[in-house]
Amino acid sequence: MERRTNFWALIASPVPVLERFNLLLQQKCGFRKAPRKVEPRRSDTGSSGEAYKRSALIPPLEETVFYPSPYPVRTLLKPFFFTVGFTGCAFGSAAIWQYESLKSRVQSYFDGIKADWLDSIRPQKEGNLRKEINKWWNSLSDGQRTVTGIIAANALVFCLWRVPSLHRTMIRYFTSNPASKVLCSPMLLSTFSHFSLFHMAANMYVLWSFSTSIVNILGQEQFVAVYLSAGVISNFVSYVCKVATGRYGPSLGASGAIMTVLAAVCTKIPEGRLAIIFLPVFTFTAGNALKAIIAMDTAGMILGWKFFDHAAHLGGALFGIWYITYGHELIWKNREPLVKIWHEIRTNGPKKGGGSK
Repeated sequence: MERRTNFWALIASPVPVLERFNLLLQQKCGFRKAPRKVEPRRSDTGSSGEAYKRSALIPPLEETVFYPSPYPVRTLLKPFFFTVGFTGCAFGSAAIWQYESLKSRVQSYFDGIKADWLDSIRPQKEGNLRKEINKWWNSLSDGQRTVTGIIAANALVFCLWRVPSLHRTMIRYFTSNPASKVLCSPMLLSTFSHFSLFHMAANMYVLWSFSTSIVNILGQEQFVAVYLSAGVISNFVSYVCKVATGRYGPSLGASGAIMTVLAAVCTKIPEGRLAIIFLPVFTFTAGNALKAIIAMDTAGMILGWKFFDHAAHLGGALFGIWYITYGHELIWKNREPLVKIWHEIRTNGPKKGGGSK
């Protein structure tokens, strides 16, 4: 009769009985029950247990373990605040940078006159490598000079991917994944990260091609703020899509930020003519190209295509359209209060520091 009572108690409340049974086994074996942890998820399995089809653009991740949160919505809180905070800091820093740049140009104008006079009376060296480099640098447009640093940073990170001992570090910090333990810094660092040479070459070619137009539209300082913010915002959109669909996986590349640049130029100059590098004869308007790209990335995001991070592409494109249409008026044209505060700090700061005793 006692055995029957225990049997029905097991059916009525199976969890407590099983827990007591496990506890007895663990005590008998000489160890205590460890606190319950979230089961790690290997990168080669999806949420439904299906094999994860790795894109050729991302590194092999067979040995990488990801830890998806049991509360997916909470996973997005830190990335959300990081996105808002970083975007604000980027535009604030760009406004201060523009102030300092304009101030230095006034001084460098007079210094330049003096330097030109000295160069005119100084004997010129033929075949000087530094002179040739300066000549090439001065032949570039403002936009091309601006993106040269971005391209160099991408090339450096690409070289780091070739070092086997750095793979774990690169996967942790230079690929963005909402199931990773590190969530915020990869949202920015992955924007400069490419594992495939073709992926990097294609992205940098598009960035170089649109650099002159976007810097002419926004200016150097505002462009840098938009580009860096676009990388973080596009990754946040990717996070939201991955958490909503349960399709966790790493992403990397500058495509989200470059989509912002492309969308901004196409929105500002919709009648401009574009062409594909392999089909230069076939041309189309920038407006039609933007519509086709948005349609393709929307379809890829809905259908779950895995070759590209279509959510990041779409997020970058929508941010570029929004910024040209509304963001420039709302953000950049309201930077004057910050610039005034900075001007007061620059002007009155040394006086408040105290003079010589």
